Amino acid sequence: MSLLPVDEAVARLLAGVEPLAGEEVALAEGLGRVLAEDLAARLTQPPFPASAMDGYAVRAADAKAGATLEVIGASRAGERYQGALRPGTAVRIFTGAPVPDGADTILIQENAVREGEAVTVSEAAAEGRHIRPAGLDFRAGDVMLTAGRVLDARALALAASMGYGALPVRRKPRVAVLSNGDELVPPGATPGPDQIVSSNGVGLVALVRQCGGEPIDLGIAPDDRAAIGAYVDRAADADILVVAGGASVGEHDLVKSALTDKGMTLDFWRIAMRPGKPLMVGRLGGVRVLGLPGNPVSAFVGSQVFLKPLIRAMLGVPPTPDLATARLAAPMRENDSRQDYVRARLTTVDGERVATPFGVQDSSMLATLAAADALIVRPAGAPAAAAGESVPVLLI
Repeated sequence: MSLLPVDEAVARLLAGVEPLAGEEVALAEGLGRVLAEDLAARLTQPPFPASAMDGYAVRAADAKAGATLEVIGASRAGERYQGALRPGTAVRIFTGAPVPDGADTILIQENAVREGEAVTVSEAAAEGRHIRPAGLDFRAGDVMLTAGRVLDARALALAASMGYGALPVRRKPRVAVLSNGDELVPPGATPGPDQIVSSNGVGLVALVRQCGGEPIDLGIAPDDRAAIGAYVDRAADADILVVAGGASVGEHDLVKSALTDKGMTLDFWRIAMRPGKPLMVGRLGGVRVLGLPGNPVSAFVGSQVFLKPLIRAMLGVPPTPDLATARLAAPMRENDSRQDYVRARLTTVDGERVATPFGVQDSSMLATLAAADALIVRPAGAPAAAAGESVPVLLI
């Protein structure tokens, strides 16, 4: 069986994926959630002409250098001056306060000398200065936030200003994460002879949460076909099932057969990529199945290339890969028939991003993965690249 190119594999994985249904959450619970629909402002902001500075609301015709005006009141945020300005008068005003009727400029306090109930203009104020017109920011009915926006602090502040106390967001994809292997023990446990600590589950659960999904940690399944099937049953309500380990072709890798026993339809399972060639994709009823290799770096790269876009698609987030470009700090040899993902450090030299690949790229080495800032993407058949050449990098 020939290996499937990465781009084709990603396209097949995402084919037919629709954003999940929406739900409503309180504004305070919206951080990191994804808008399910466009939001139009319910209010106009500011709702009235407002002062942008502390000073005096005046008429520009009166505010000539040397003129003295009568101070007839004050306008504060939340408490406007109720009357209208008459010729030769001024109203003390503070930042954010409504501009009184009749005023057309703000004489800033630095350009005014106050004595009792009179103020003298030391520098003339031009018409329209330091006044925020009603609707300067937005008007009721303006669409200010669009579907697919990941809500951060700025977006939440804007939504509040638009008049929203609750927001329509996409339901979080439920992602069940299962690790497989007799050799694995949970983090914090002491490994027995020939055992290692399971790290994939921890990393995948964290990545799911980081991408906006709701992780379901199924734990570690032993190398037993029936036992694996029992763990899989617990993922019946998930949107995605991710299995780390058991995706290759060895006689002890039982995941594929256990999933097939449960009715999984296999789409593909061998990808032209390094690391991560034995990567399995299928459907189990309404659950999308992603089988990742057991080697930690292979599992991580597979999750970046496949799981992350799948979660984003279910959230309705526009498909924007975390790709950038960088200059190579060292030469790289020509690539073979598999797309390579090479761990690298990123630095900035003379304003340009520079990528330095690690010398050893073994797929079991978590230390270099944790120290890496990016994966240099080397397409299949890429020619040798010289130091200083521009290459694509996947930011991690």
